[in-house]
Amino acid sequence: MTAYVLVAGGHMGGWLWRDVVERLRERGAEAHAATLTGLGDRRHLAGPETDLETHIEDLVQLIDHVDAPEVVLVAHCHGSFPALGAADRRPDRVSRIVYVSAPLPMDGFSVHSLVDAFEPDPAVRDGWRQRAEGAEDGWRIPPLSLDAVQGWNNTAGVSADALARLARLASPQPLGALTQPLRLSGATAELPSTGVFCTGTGMDIAVVESLVRSGDPRFQVLAEPHVGFFELATGHWPMLSVPDRLADVLLRAAAGEGQRVTA
Repeated sequence: MTAYVLVAGGHMGGWLWRDVVERLRERGAEAHAATLTGLGDRRHLAGPETDLETHIEDLVQLIDHVDAPEVVLVAHCHGSFPALGAADRRPDRVSRIVYVSAPLPMDGFSVHSLVDAFEPDPAVRDGWRQRAEGAEDGWRIPPLSLDAVQGWNNTAGVSADALARLARLASPQPLGALTQPLRLSGATAELPSTGVFCTGTGMDIAVVESLVRSGDPRFQVLAEPHVGFFELATGHWPMLSVPDRLADVLLRAAAGEGQRVTA
């Protein structure tokens, strides 16, 4: 049996995946929602030393304690960074990474440096820097308010109750997890991966095709045969807006389905 390990992004804990975990288990899959150090009900465990390596080790430990022979890592938003880092440490256990409305991590980049390098909107880049500079005690970023969540991320399809829960349970974000660069050994170079694009955010398969056609060598990996893609017509939070459809996509991704892009 394949086990799914689901990783949330900044400010969020494993609670974010509740509805998707229920649906995966209803369909006979094993599913575990990870809560990283300093987030969710583990927010009290964070300190100035909490960084990306801390979160990678959180996932490595979870993978090691899963009995299933294969693990599919599912990462939302910049949870993709610790997810890929953990896969790099346990390449024999991870059979696929699924990136859900998430950036593609790169060796040597942190979340913040990736935003600086690839985010075309200067207002977004400046917003990231301002939040980092305003970190409480110099090491933790306060959670976003409900108004800020709706302003920063497309919340299409998310109910008012779910939005209120998102704002209520959001945790301060350890800054080190966003500023420490990801270091990879290369062990995941051939690891199958799937991108799930939420089209309400403006990202879709057509954008990937355009990036590949640009000839930029950094994006040619997206045309490899072990990389597939799905689209969901929703906003940035599909685990809240369309949990049934997302669970179906995760099962199909684990089976190797998904649209391919050719160079």
